[in-house]
Amino acid sequence: MELTERFEWRGRQIAWGRAGTGPAVVFCHGTPFSSALWQPFAEALSRDFTVYLWDMPGYGRSSKHAEHPVDFGAQADAFAALLAHWGLDRPHVIAHDFGGAVSLRTHLVLGVDYASLMLVDVVAIPPSGSPFFKFVQDHPDVLGQLPAYIHTAIVRAYIQGASHRGLRDDDLDALVRPWTGEDGQPAFYRQIAHYDERFLEENEERLGRISIPVRILWGSCDAWIPTEIGRRLQGLIPAAELSLIDAAGHLVHHDAPVPLMDEIRGWLISHESAPKIPS
Repeated sequence: MELTERFEWRGRQIAWGRAGTGPAVVFCHGTPFSSALWQPFAEALSRDFTVYLWDMPGYGRSSKHAEHPVDFGAQADAFAALLAHWGLDRPHVIAHDFGGAVSLRTHLVLGVDYASLMLVDVVAIPPSGSPFFKFVQDHPDVLGQLPAYIHTAIVRAYIQGASHRGLRDDDLDALVRPWTGEDGQPAFYRQIAHYDERFLEENEERLGRISIPVRILWGSCDAWIPTEIGRRLQGLIPAAELSLIDAAGHLVHHDAPVPLMDEIRGWLISHESAPKIPS
């Protein structure tokens, strides 16, 4: 499933793709990732659902202009505009990492309704941010000028740490590639520099208002965001369900793809009148 379409929004180009027929399911990626993480899952669901993938501005195949903000607020505005462009009415939304904060803000602050929301190892509530994040926020311009080979080594080590089982070289290469080169390297540090917990605090204040079905999934061995955050998030969202996926880290997509796919299938089937999807 290729992201062959482009949506022009506030001087940006947002790459997106669509496949399949049936009820709408929209995937939101996190950082420092792209829609590529969700691609195999979207393709598997496209027989029974209309699936949508998009790269947030500053990520993947979308534009990476230095003058464009890429914080949670800007991404939520972009998501709301894109959903309107697609003409979707209450899609199912599945989000990972800071896609959780973006999808929650789009719903809670911008008033966009969903049929359901699945949150997978998400950045959603404070506190957040690793020591690496804090260091980058203090030195974004300096790090953006590192020699390319040093920068690539840093990004590879950083992303590898998101997996509990360890990533294959080709999978790691695909995740690192968008952050290399003349546009990618500064964009990597820029998205960290723009990270602002204020938006997470605003989300947290509103979580008790959620009335749509919410399911939270967490890798039991997530070294980036501990499971305690997932449990606390569940307690803040009325009637939210929580499941831990064994032996999986933050990149549950690679650590435990079959259990993750089973969770997604079961969730969508239970909240949609679409035909049951064979296992």
